[in-house]
Amino acid sequence: MGTALVTGASAGLGLEFAWQLATARHDVVLVARDEERLTRLARQLEAAAGVRAEVLVADLSDRADVERVAERLRSPQRPVGLLVNNAGYGLNQEFVDGDVHAEEVALDVMVRTVMVLSHAAAGAMVPRGRGAILNVGSIAALMASGTYSAHKAWVRTFTESLAVELRGTGVTATVVNPGFTHTEFHERGRIDMSAMPDAVWLNAEDVVAAALADVRRGAVISTPSLRYKAVSAIARLAPRGAVRSVGRYRRPTDEPVAD
Repeated sequence: MGTALVTGASAGLGLEFAWQLATARHDVVLVARDEERLTRLARQLEAAAGVRAEVLVADLSDRADVERVAERLRSPQRPVGLLVNNAGYGLNQEFVDGDVHAEEVALDVMVRTVMVLSHAAAGAMVPRGRGAILNVGSIAALMASGTYSAHKAWVRTFTESLAVELRGTGVTATVVNPGFTHTEFHERGRIDMSAMPDAVWLNAEDVVAAALADVRRGAVISTPSLRYKAVSAIARLAPRGAVRSVGRYRRPTDEPVAD
């Protein structure tokens, strides 16, 4: 069934992507910083799904590590048919008073890495005439929630532009834009979400299933659930002043931990 490479595979949506792809009989390349968690996951996937699970330990804020992942995507001997650019995290700080180095690292992981890995994957897939790139965005791309919104807005626009360039090649590009989802994301980012009502939350299993279904049908924009399709439509049509007035949902606490 081919091989999928998933970044940020040790937790959150990346973990769910790894499981759903493996159970669909895809071999997987698991990319994250935590070697222990990746190795344990690889063993579980191989035992449960009978696929090959390759561990690639990499810090995606490190340019040399990103290049190692890019080289894996370029490999003609072990082709990757699906790239899932999932790695990311929330910065629990204001921009003006925050640590600019932390902002640079987040930009590297959620923007530069997406660009570099997409370039490597597309460059290998187009000559083969098949393949797919799935970038994990966010409904935040349409909001004004700090630099995280800016990063995800870039991912959304970049993916749409890439999809236009890839027309007719047999390779597709999709961006999935989930809303609030039950994962480790907010806990690891030290972001207090206790005030959010149950109705806004999605399950990781449903988000990943919807995203992979949209990849299979060649959709460019994937927005899981009717409720977030409606939120997305409202955010696109609303005056930007109204969008900005919504504000942010975080509470300042400790520094975040990246996936």
